[in-house]
Amino acid sequence: MGCCSGRVRVVLETSGLSSLERQKPPLLDLWTMDRDLSDEDSVVDLSFEAESPLAPPAELLERLPSYDCLFQGGGRQIFFPPLEAPGRPEEPRCWSSFLEQSRVPVVTEEVAREALLSFVNSKCCYGSTAAGDLIIQELKQQTLCRYRLETFSESRISEWTFQPFTKHSVDGPQRGTSPRLWDIKVQVPPMFQEDIRKFQVPHSSLVKECHKCHGRGRYKCSGCHGAGMVRCPSCCGAKRRAKQPRRCQMCSGCGRRRCSTCSGRGNKTCATCKGEKKLLHFIQLVIMWKNSVFEFVSEHRLNCPGELLAKAKGENLFKDENTVVYPLVDFPLREISLASQRGLAQHSAALASRARVLQQRQTIELIPLTEVHYWYQGKTNVYYIYGTDHSVYAADYPERYCWGCTII
Repeated sequence: MGCCSGRVRVVLETSGLSSLERQKPPLLDLWTMDRDLSDEDSVVDLSFEAESPLAPPAELLERLPSYDCLFQGGGRQIFFPPLEAPGRPEEPRCWSSFLEQSRVPVVTEEVAREALLSFVNSKCCYGSTAAGDLIIQELKQQTLCRYRLETFSESRISEWTFQPFTKHSVDGPQRGTSPRLWDIKVQVPPMFQEDIRKFQVPHSSLVKECHKCHGRGRYKCSGCHGAGMVRCPSCCGAKRRAKQPRRCQMCSGCGRRRCSTCSGRGNKTCATCKGEKKLLHFIQLVIMWKNSVFEFVSEHRLNCPGELLAKAKGENLFKDENTVVYPLVDFPLREISLASQRGLAQHSAALASRARVLQQRQTIELIPLTEVHYWYQGKTNVYYIYGTDHSVYAADYPERYCWGCTII
């Protein structure tokens, strides 16, 4: 929903508060307060403009008993999600059946040459003669494992915000008690797709006079002090420019020009209430769905850059998706088992008490990697073929005509 930029992010806690603590004045995260005026409005008469309020209206707090802990504390915190009982670990898997079913095709000399020719033809400044004439001497092949963990989570925070009141119905505390943030039901986006949505908390609205213009809807322009006219910048009000007998052409000899700040009106529409004179204050729920990703590629003995292998296309070996997934402690490759444990531990530590985990997914992919040794015009060199789509990395290809092309 569209709101004014002036808002204050507030603090939420789930722990119980004593009556003494609830009597403390609310502390707000002041750095999140946005200015309500654009650069064009920054020159208005400050005597007619109050600062944004440092706290929500007292009437709003008094009428929201379900949010009595909303403004306690001094830091920026996320509302803690409700605790959920952990699930039961899964049974051990038989990895031999997975490995037997997944076989990566062997790269032959013919495939290696075709992959290089396809790569060269995609480059505007690479010649294809070398790719066709070079002699392939040796193929060193290795299959890597890439582990990937995704954790899709939801977090909720609240903001006290306001917008111009346009005389529509007000959903205030008199209509009922506002629900707790995690009790508000919303439509969850597709799993593992990030999104941010904002909702107005039911029964949390209150109409107040605009704090910027004090209910006037407009304020006096400081550029012309309400006159609508300013001194001509060309002749400085003298009606004639220095050492020139003719009258000033910019002001037509009157010495004044129409104020460009207010277009000659002498006042400006309040940027906070948009001239409506009143503001609708309410609690806004901000829901963030985030997909946290952890990736690991098993160690290899070849000199192909690791960042290429992280993006390479692979063959799916294993996929596990559930509300909670568990470490792959019995995978034959120990470094993959350790990566699984490390990734789950990192996500758990990062999201604990801050977000609710909706879904997790972990996968293992097989990535073929081939190091091709070749001879061409008396020199030996190498290039790499990686991924199931036979992508090529040839940093020292001998037939290049410029340095402006991307190697990969």
